[in-house]
Amino acid sequence: MLRFPGHGHRDADDVVIGPLDLAARVDEALAVQALAFGLGADEIAVRRQIVLRHLTYPGARALGATTTDGRLVGFVYGMPNDRAHWWSTVVEPYLRAQDNDGWLDDSFVITELHVHPRFQNRGVGRTLITAITDSAAEPRSILSAIDIDSPARGLYRSLGYEDLARQVLFPSAPKPYAVMGAPLPLRHP
Repeated sequence: MLRFPGHGHRDADDVVIGPLDLAARVDEALAVQALAFGLGADEIAVRRQIVLRHLTYPGARALGATTTDGRLVGFVYGMPNDRAHWWSTVVEPYLRAQDNDGWLDDSFVITELHVHPRFQNRGVGRTLITAITDSAAEPRSILSAIDIDSPARGLYRSLGYEDLARQVLFPSAPKPYAVMGAPLPLRHP
């Protein structure tokens, strides 16, 4: 467990990073994702089923960031990548076009990483992603992020992730994504 001191004098703002039973707390996690990612109720309902399905895959695991009073304010989950999974089938042609499709093998994929806006810029996201990848058996990690210059992409770059493919289009996603990859372990500050 890792602890982050809060801002101000309220102990409830202290954040603890540790294992998360994501299936049991999926609705809390998706509420954080909705705030961090700007999702509506319909999108959250679809994502709920996706998250619960992902958690049945071999090696899937999650970490959470909770306040000392038990409120979930961030989470990450991922799993060993499998070329048969939907995400891999979408990104594979883009990666192949860049001669990077080998990254789909022997990689730990970060499926979701979200931190409540009030708790961003405090190292919570960085700690979540490094902690989950530090325990990965795979030699590298891959993920996708909206293909814009954003704080999230800056974080990933600071950890060692590099662009493997850009302008990746997912069905029903309004914006293109970048697929990024990094050798493990990730860079630590």
